[in-house]
Amino acid sequence: MPSLLRLLRPALLFAAAVLTAGLRAAEPALKDIIDSALATSARQYEWMLAHLPADPAKPLPRTFEHGTLVTIPSADWTSGFFPGSLWYLYEATGEAKWRASAEKFTAYLEPEQHNTGTHDVGFMLYCSYGNGLRLTGNAAYKSVLLNGAKSLSTRFNPTVGAIKSWDHGVGKFTYPVIIDNMMNLELMFWAAREGKVGHYRDLSIKHADTTIANHFRADHSTFHVIDYDPQTGQVIKKVTHQGTSDDSAWARGQAWGLYGYTVMYRETKEPRYLAQAQQIAAFVMNHPRLPADKVPYWDFDDVRIPLAPRDSSAAAIIASALLELRGYVAASTAAGYTSFAEAQLRSLTSPAYLAEPGTNGGFLLKHATGNHPKNSEIDVPINYGDYYFLEALLRARNAG
Repeated sequence: MPSLLRLLRPALLFAAAVLTAGLRAAEPALKDIIDSALATSARQYEWMLAHLPADPAKPLPRTFEHGTLVTIPSADWTSGFFPGSLWYLYEATGEAKWRASAEKFTAYLEPEQHNTGTHDVGFMLYCSYGNGLRLTGNAAYKSVLLNGAKSLSTRFNPTVGAIKSWDHGVGKFTYPVIIDNMMNLELMFWAAREGKVGHYRDLSIKHADTTIANHFRADHSTFHVIDYDPQTGQVIKKVTHQGTSDDSAWARGQAWGLYGYTVMYRETKEPRYLAQAQQIAAFVMNHPRLPADKVPYWDFDDVRIPLAPRDSSAAAIIASALLELRGYVAASTAAGYTSFAEAQLRSLTSPAYLAEPGTNGGFLLKHATGNHPKNSEIDVPINYGDYYFLEALLRARNAG
C-alpha cells in the first residue's frame, strides 16, 4: 500500500493544484471588487446626501442607530470623516459633484481650527481640509490646517512628553493620553513641514516615544488610556475607557496604534517606529481569536467570543495601515501584509459588511462597534469606518 501511495502521490498533488487554481480563478479579481465597491459607495452616498436633514447645528452624519440617523456638530470628534469620505469619492471618480459636496461639508469644520479643547483636531481637520488641500491645492485650506496644528500643540506637556487627550473626566483622570492620539500626529508633521514649525515635529516624536514607553505590553498589544501626573510625568494608572477591561486588547485601539506608528515611520524613517508598527501588526494578524474573515471582534479578549460583536471599522483601519506598511518592509513581509489586507477588503466588500444602497442609513459598512462599555453604537455603521474603508480601497487600487 505505501508503494501505491507513492505512485499516486504526484497525481493527487496535481489534482489538488488544479482544484486550488480553479477555486482561485473563480474568485473575482481584487481590481474588479474594488471598482464595484467604489461604485456602490458612490450610489450609497448619493442616497445619503439626498436624505440628510437640513440641520445647520448638526449637519454631519455620524451613525445610524436604533433606526435613526444621528447627525453631529463640527465639534464632535468624528466630524471630519464624512467630508473626508466625500473627498475620497472625488478622488475615486474625478466627478465635480463630489468635490462640490466635499467643499460644502468641509466648510462646516472651519471653527475647529481654533479648538484647543481636544486632541481630535487632527481627525477633524486633516481628514477634511487635509484631503481637500491635497486634491485641490486650495490655499485657504492650508491656513485652516496650520491654525489647527497650532491649537493642537497647546495640549502638549513637555514634562509628560505627550499631548493631553481629554479635558473631561475630572476626578477619574488627571492627564489622560489615549492610543487614538497617535492618529493626530500626522497633522503635526504636515504643519512642521508646510508651516516651517520645527518644534511640532519634535513634540510629535516625543509623544510617540512616550507612548511606546508606557502604552504597550510585552505582547505588543496596547492599553487604551495612560493617566499621567502632569507635574512629574509619572504614570498614575493604565486603564481602558472603551475596552472590555483594563488589560484587554480593544480592537480599534490596536488599529490606531498600527496606523499611527506606520505614519511615524513614514515621517521620520526611524527604525524604532517601523519595528513598533510591525510588532503591532504581528499581534493582530496572528491573534488566535481573530475570525477567519479577518474582521476582528470589538475586543480580542471579550469572554463572549465568538458571540461578541465585530468591529468593521477596526478592520478598515488595519487594512489601510497594512497597505501603507507593506511599502516599508522586505518583499516577503510585504506579501503577508498585502494578503492580509486584501482578505480584509474581500470581507468588507462582501454583502456581509457592505450595505446595499438605500439601506444602513446611507452608510457603507455594517457591523462596527463604537463604545461597547457604554452600550453606544454597537453593531451599527460609523462614519470613521466608511472613511478608512474608502482610503483602503483607494490605496489598494492605486498600488495596482
